[in-house]
Amino acid sequence: MKTSYLSYAMSVIISRALPDARDGLKPVHRRIIYAMYKGGYDWSKQFRKSARVVGDVIGKYHPHGDQAVYDALVRLAQDFSMSVKLLDGQGNFGSMDGDRAAAMRYTETRLAKISEYLVADIEKNTIDYQNNYDDTELEPTVLPAQFPNLLVNGAGGIAVGMATNIPPHNLGEIIDGTLAYIDNNEISIDELIKLIPGPDFPTGGLIIGKDAIKTGYKTGRGSIKLRGEIYTEEEKKDKTLVVIKSVPFQTNKSLLIEKIALLVREKKIEGISDIRDESNKEGVRIVIELKRGISSEVIINQLYKYSPIESSFGFNTLAILNGKPELLNLKQFIKVFVEFREKVLIKRTLFDLKKAKDRIHILIGLFIAIENIDEIIAIIRKSKNPIEAKSILQNKQWNFKKSK
Repeated sequence: MKTSYLSYAMSVIISRALPDARDGLKPVHRRIIYAMYKGGYDWSKQFRKSARVVGDVIGKYHPHGDQAVYDALVRLAQDFSMSVKLLDGQGNFGSMDGDRAAAMRYTETRLAKISEYLVADIEKNTIDYQNNYDDTELEPTVLPAQFPNLLVNGAGGIAVGMATNIPPHNLGEIIDGTLAYIDNNEISIDELIKLIPGPDFPTGGLIIGKDAIKTGYKTGRGSIKLRGEIYTEEEKKDKTLVVIKSVPFQTNKSLLIEKIALLVREKKIEGISDIRDESNKEGVRIVIELKRGISSEVIINQLYKYSPIESSFGFNTLAILNGKPELLNLKQFIKVFVEFREKVLIKRTLFDLKKAKDRIHILIGLFIAIENIDEIIAIIRKSKNPIEAKSILQNKQWNFKKSK
């Protein structure tokens, strides 16, 4: 029983729940992107049915339920879940209100343009492969990833006895921090924080306090306080509107409105006459209409105190490194990525060098043939058959002195 449980626990940790520190992907996400890359479903081509992608993934690489794979695919296409979407989706891919995506037979998807940078140079022997679950296909153990995807898009997952919760960040800031580390490997976390001041959540909002961010970046653990952005508008007839224009990351907008309405009914918040959701493609807009004479500052403070418009995000930056779960700080994440990219670039250079050397042999042969064309034609004419001609041409010592 003990051996079986340990085996199961390690399988969940390594093969399901935790992302790889190098490319920032869990196995299911890596398999989705690789299957779409192999299928040619890139950003410049037409959209493909999500069901087709799911079929490719579970048939070749991921022997689990189709719904689990589809749920993972959907997340990669949600702009409110990802800082930078890795897939382009067409159709209903869910919403911030907790609505589920449409069935996979209705939605369509393809790789987002930025995903090119995850698979770039994969055909140049830059990464290792392993057999798939039935030994009929090869799959990558990691993608070459030209940008620090784990810090950019973050990750979350619950394994056996451990969990990870890595916040997403601004792509430009992460690139700046990575370049600074490349220029100076001794750079401190405090100096990195000047370039990467904090997480950048796709749903917007405010982070309250800098100390919690520093603690999370330095230790890999901590908790930061998130707030939705609220402002006031003055309407005609002396009406004041309190407008929520963003909500904390991973907060269900519909449940937030229901919670505010419940607080009004229970009279924990008094002075609200109407609540309506005016959100659209442009962004979040929840309008709270106040009764005359009510202070908007009081209502805003009560919203922060009692409703999910203020929440917390717990840092727990755990990732797989060298086959084991490791708690990494900000600098260590960047260090791991840079060292990984160095190895990828060395392998790519060796591949290109071998290809160039192979090409040189062909070019030398062409030069020799051009310089000795009359003799080569004579040998071919005198030979009894192609095999004899080939043997003579290959074994002859050719004069290459005139070549430049």
